[in-house]
Amino acid sequence: MHIKQIIIQGFKSYKEQTVIEPFSPKHNVIVGRNGSGKSNFFAAIRFVLSDAYTGMGREERQALLHEGSGSAVMSAYVEIIFDNSDERFPTGKDELILRRTIGLKKDEYSLDRKNATKADVMNLLESAGFSRSNPYYIVPQGRVTTLTNMKDAERLTLLKEVAGTQVYEARRTESLKIMTDTTNKRAKIDELLDYIQERLSELEEEKDELRGYQEKEKERRCLDYTRLHREQIAIAEALDVIDEQRQNGVDETDDSRERFLAGEKRIAEIEAELGKVQQQIEFLKLDKLQLEDERRENAKTRAKIELDLKALTDGQTQAQQSRSRHEKELRDVQRAIRQREKELSEITPAYTAKRNEEVAVKTQLDGAEAVRQRLYAKQGRNARFSGKRERDDWLNKEIAEVNVALATRKAIKMQTNEDLAELQKDIATAEAEVKNLREQMDSRGDNMQSMAEDVQNAKEERDRLIDQRKELWREEARLDTVTQNARQELDRAERTLSHTMDQNTSRGLAAVRRIKQQHKLDGVYGTLAELMEVNEKYRTAVEVTAGNSLFHYVVDNDTTATKVLEVLQREKSGRVTFMPLNRLKPRPVRVPNANDAVHMIEKIQYDARYKNAFEQVFGKTIICPNLAVASQYARSHGVNAITPEGDRSDKKGALTGGFHDPRQSRLEAVKNVSKWRDEYEQQRSRAGSIKHDIEVKAQEITRAVGELQKVEQRRQQFEGSYGPMRLELRNKLAVLDKLRDNLDAKTRSKENVEASLDSLNEQLTAYEAELGSEFKKNLTKEEERQLDRLNTSVQELRKQHSQLSASRSDLETRKAVLEVELREDLHQRLEQLHAQDIENVSSGSGASSFRSSERELARITAAVQAVQTKLLEAEENLDAAISQAAELHSAKAELLRAQEGIAAAIERHQKRMEKSMGRRALLSERQ
Repeated sequence: MHIKQIIIQGFKSYKEQTVIEPFSPKHNVIVGRNGSGKSNFFAAIRFVLSDAYTGMGREERQALLHEGSGSAVMSAYVEIIFDNSDERFPTGKDELILRRTIGLKKDEYSLDRKNATKADVMNLLESAGFSRSNPYYIVPQGRVTTLTNMKDAERLTLLKEVAGTQVYEARRTESLKIMTDTTNKRAKIDELLDYIQERLSELEEEKDELRGYQEKEKERRCLDYTRLHREQIAIAEALDVIDEQRQNGVDETDDSRERFLAGEKRIAEIEAELGKVQQQIEFLKLDKLQLEDERRENAKTRAKIELDLKALTDGQTQAQQSRSRHEKELRDVQRAIRQREKELSEITPAYTAKRNEEVAVKTQLDGAEAVRQRLYAKQGRNARFSGKRERDDWLNKEIAEVNVALATRKAIKMQTNEDLAELQKDIATAEAEVKNLREQMDSRGDNMQSMAEDVQNAKEERDRLIDQRKELWREEARLDTVTQNARQELDRAERTLSHTMDQNTSRGLAAVRRIKQQHKLDGVYGTLAELMEVNEKYRTAVEVTAGNSLFHYVVDNDTTATKVLEVLQREKSGRVTFMPLNRLKPRPVRVPNANDAVHMIEKIQYDARYKNAFEQVFGKTIICPNLAVASQYARSHGVNAITPEGDRSDKKGALTGGFHDPRQSRLEAVKNVSKWRDEYEQQRSRAGSIKHDIEVKAQEITRAVGELQKVEQRRQQFEGSYGPMRLELRNKLAVLDKLRDNLDAKTRSKENVEASLDSLNEQLTAYEAELGSEFKKNLTKEEERQLDRLNTSVQELRKQHSQLSASRSDLETRKAVLEVELREDLHQRLEQLHAQDIENVSSGSGASSFRSSERELARITAAVQAVQTKLLEAEENLDAAISQAAELHSAKAELLRAQEGIAAAIERHQKRMEKSMGRRALLSERQ
């Protein structure tokens, strides 16, 4: 073993880390000038390996730290690395690293880079030969000089210390001291043995005396046991009798209590049924009053309609006679119009044919006259000219004038054609309008009848909607009563529930429900009591187990709970305990697996979302058939056990129990509140729906009334439009006649223009032919023959034209007579008859009013019969409900009398039980 390397930092003069190596495994010599750090180097080795630097104060520690320029050194360390190839250090490694670190407040050691205590380091050094009893493995400076100056005795002591004999001297001295102490202890032990021998002799004598006493005492105890055994048997027999009586009394009391509870339940059912019957009676009375009012109103309406119908019936005969005369006159006028129109339709084609034939003959006559006149003109004209040149000049001049005249006539013809087309179009439009107006006037009676039907249908629709609204009003009144009754029951149930808790909790729960609705908090679920369903058999056990936890509010997380609590605190609205599901971590419990122990949470029905909350409250409780079994399981499994009657044994051994009145059940109170709250909300929702339906029905009635007003307004407008329609028809007929006259004038003008064009064309042709012929003073032979033929033809055409003109004139005269008769007489009479028909229809005294009244009478009669039927049914239901209420009152009275008897029997049993329990207590004390 030898030192391989030394590392120094912050120690005395070594500020920076200084590594000194290598070292020889034999001898090493350090040489240096004064102040180079030789002494501090050896001081560093002693700092690690010796006890020279122990128990130092603050100043001494500060003195070991480097003090120089620059930043201050807060700690220093010295590390020595040993070669442990000979395994002198029992570490099992070839190298050992030992470091000591010092500061103003710390002094630490480490072995192989791991923290170690000073004792561990000293023990390791002791095992390697660095003994505290022989500290001369390091010889400091000046020690050799001291050795040379020592006395012989001091040298001997030093040699003993160096050789290690001083240890044996110390051990010898210690051994001699131990031997002396042992001798002293032996002397004391000898004295103690002598005392014990004396005491044993005394105890042998006392032992014999004790044996005699024990025999006598055994005999006495046998006699006492026999006596007490006889007394115990007698007391046990008496207790058995009392327990048997008590058990019989308990069973009898339980039977009585069960019958009493069943009676209370039946009474509650009867009261609930009685409340429904009373409510039904109120509904039926209200319906009866409304139906009676409706019957009276319908009776008044029917009487009024019957009077109106009688008046219409009386005037119906006269109206029928007047209508018959009117219809006969109308048929006569229509027949005359058809005859005239038929005759006119027959004359008009003949007139047109004659006129066309006359025009054709007139055209031929005009053409022949024109040719003849031209020939005469030519004959007389040739005598005026001296030569061909003069004649041609005159002809060219005439041709130019004829061309100008032709252009003018053509323009006139084109304008005339356009005027004719426009007139024909106007006439067609006017005829269509006249036809449309006449059709409207002809169908006016049917339209009036249809409008009267529309008015009647609109009135019936309005009355139907009004009847439906009356039904809705009746239903709304009934629902108002139901809602008010549900509100009263809810208030009663909430008061009952509030009596089972303190006022702050009651106010807090109401505030939480209100806050949930106002802020729409989906994470606020409800109280434990509201979130579970329990069999009636285990209701008492669940209530006793939960206690006030029944009203703890379950929420999804602590954030939601904080929000609600802030509002509660701000509004000062009571106190509530919240159960955030994200914070609840119920611990599993060891539940006994036996037939006489049931885990309570298995008997509770709840949503799986709330599992942590229910396990937190009910997870550590089991249900046992009796208190003895409950106590046994509570001690053996460390759970809380409870009986169905509510007697409880907790895991610490405490027993609680007593009578629990099921009529004051918290769960039942919560159930009633939930039931009536749901009923109230349902009825209020239905009432809101009925109100909405009433509003919708009112809007429908408004629309129906508006539609009725529109239909009546259209009828009134239609009735008032007949006079303007007649005036418009007259104006249209006058315009049509004028247009036809204009068309005839334009047609004649066109014919004249066409005849003039033909004459001009023929004249132009003749001029041009003459211009190309030779100049002669007289007519040619051919022209003279043509002139003779034309004279003969003109005579014949004039005679034919005269005959056609006479025939056409006769037809035209008859046609004009027919047209004037139709226009001025028959059509006006027809319009007057139609006007009278319209007045009869619009006056309301016709058949339509009579039929409308008949329909209204049938409708109101049916309504009266329906109301009468409903009224009879309501009276029958009312009588049946009153009879049922009387029966329920009688049954309730009988049950109350039976309940009083059962309560008296229970009270007697309880007094007997109290006496028996007092006697049993006295016997138990004696036992």
